[in-house]
Amino acid sequence: MITGKNYIGNTLSNKGTKTYKTFNPKSNEVNEHQFYEATEEEINQAAQLATEAFSVFSQASGEKRAEFLNAIADEILALDTKLIETYMSESGLPEGRAIGERGRTIFQLRMFAVLVKNDQWREPKLDASDYDRKPIPKPDLRKMLIPIGPVVVFGASNFPLAYSTAGGDTASALAAGCPVIVKSHPMHAGTGELVSSAIIKAAKKTGMPNGVFSNINSSGIKVGEQLVMHPQVKAVGFTGSIYGGRALYNLAATRKEPIPVFAEMGSINPVIITQKSLETRASEIATTYSKSITLGAGQFCTNPGLLLAIESDELTSFISDLGEKTIAQDPQCMLHPNIKNSFVNKGDTVTNEAETKIVAEYKNTTSANYAGAKIVTVSGDTFLSNTYLHQEVFGPFSMVVQCKNEAQLLEIISKLEGQLTGTILAEKEEYSQLGKLVQTLQNRVGRIIFNGAPTGVEVCDAMTHGGPYPASTDSRFTAVGNGSILRWVRPFSYQDFPEELLPEILKN
Repeated sequence: MITGKNYIGNTLSNKGTKTYKTFNPKSNEVNEHQFYEATEEEINQAAQLATEAFSVFSQASGEKRAEFLNAIADEILALDTKLIETYMSESGLPEGRAIGERGRTIFQLRMFAVLVKNDQWREPKLDASDYDRKPIPKPDLRKMLIPIGPVVVFGASNFPLAYSTAGGDTASALAAGCPVIVKSHPMHAGTGELVSSAIIKAAKKTGMPNGVFSNINSSGIKVGEQLVMHPQVKAVGFTGSIYGGRALYNLAATRKEPIPVFAEMGSINPVIITQKSLETRASEIATTYSKSITLGAGQFCTNPGLLLAIESDELTSFISDLGEKTIAQDPQCMLHPNIKNSFVNKGDTVTNEAETKIVAEYKNTTSANYAGAKIVTVSGDTFLSNTYLHQEVFGPFSMVVQCKNEAQLLEIISKLEGQLTGTILAEKEEYSQLGKLVQTLQNRVGRIIFNGAPTGVEVCDAMTHGGPYPASTDSRFTAVGNGSILRWVRPFSYQDFPEELLPEILKN
C-alpha cells in the first residue's frame, strides 16, 4: 500500500505540510497518491537512527548481511504486479522494461549477498612481525576494509528500480555494512515507497537494527542538500545530471568534515567508426545504431550521443542512411514532461549553433511526452572550436562528426570531457593499426566496447561503470558490479593487536 509518508527507520512519518504528486507521462495525467516532503526534524531522526544502527550493523557477520539482502530481494518479488503497475504509471516505461529492471535489481541484491558471505572481499592483509630486525624491530600489522558510516543514496530518474531505492548504490552500501538513507526521486515516489516497504519488512524479519534503512520524500533540492550537509552522513551516492552531481559534490566539500560524493553523471559515449568498417558494413552499423540511439527514448546513460569518422563518400552515405533509419523508429514516451521539454530545448539549441546540419528529424505528430529522434552532423573543425556541442542531449539524439583525418580524430577524442564508454567499430585487418586510437580513447573513458553498441551495462566483476570527470566524480571506482562496494569502505590497520581482539578474518 502507498501511504505517501516517509520511512524514518521502521516508522512511517508525515510531520510536514508540503505535499506533491507523481505524474504519468504516458496518459499525461497526475497520479492519485499524495506524498509528504520530509521535514528537518524527520531528516535528523533518520540520520540519528542510521548512526545508532551503524554501531550494530557494521559489526554484523557477512552471513547476516547476506540474509538481509536476500530477504529484500524476496520481499520485492512479493510486491508482484503492484510494483510493476506503479513503476509504469510513474515512468511511462513499458511492462517488459519494468520486469527486466526488477530482475536486475533482484540479481544485484543476491550478487552482493554471495560476495559478503565470505569476508575475503575485505582484502585482509598480514605483515608478520620481526621483533629481532635491526636497527628497528618490525611490528605485526594486519589490514582490512571497514564500512565508512551512514550513506545517503539519491534515486535516479531513468531507472526507478535498478539505480534507485534498492538499486546498486543501496545494495552495495548495505552489503558493506553501511546503513542507507534514500532520497527518493520525486518522479517515482510511489515505486520508491513500495520498495522501501520491502526493505523494512526484510530488516524486521532478519533482525536488523531500526535505522538500517530510511526513505525520505522530497519534491525539490532542499531536502537533498540537508541530507548531504548532515554531520552524521559519511558518504553520498548519486546517479543523474552533471549539474546535480556537481552541486552535491561541491556542497559536500564545504562541510566541516568533507565527505565523498560518488556521482555517476553525464556522458555522450563516443563511437569511432573506421573507414574499412564503413566500406564493409555501413548499412549494418546504421541499423544497429538507429536502434541503440532510440532505445528507451534515448534515456540511457550509455546512449551513443557522438559518432566519429573520417570524411569520405562512404561516410556521407552512412550519415544519410543512419538518419533515415533512426527517424523510422517509433517515438517512445519520455520519463516526464520536464525531461521531454529539456530534450527538445537542448536539441534545438545544439542544432541552432553555427555550421550544425540536421541530417534527419522526426516530423510527424506524437502524443504528449513522446520524443521523436534527431540526427545532426558537424565538421571536425566545428566540433573542436565549439565545446558547447560536446554536451549531452538526454534523449534520442546523436551527432556525427566528420573528421578531416586521423590526426584530427585523435585530437577530438583527447579533448573530450570524461565519458562512461567509448566504442570502436573496426575490421580485423585494421587491428594492428588501432594502438594509438585505443590508448587515446582509454584516457577519456571508463570502458571501451569493441564492435558493439554501448547501450547496456552488464552487472559483473569485470564491469567498470564510471570514468574520468564528468562521467563520474571519482574514476577509481565503478557504480556497477561487486567492485562498487569499495566506495563505502576504508582501509583500517591493527598494529601489534592481541589475537583475541582481532576480527576473525585477521586472526592467525
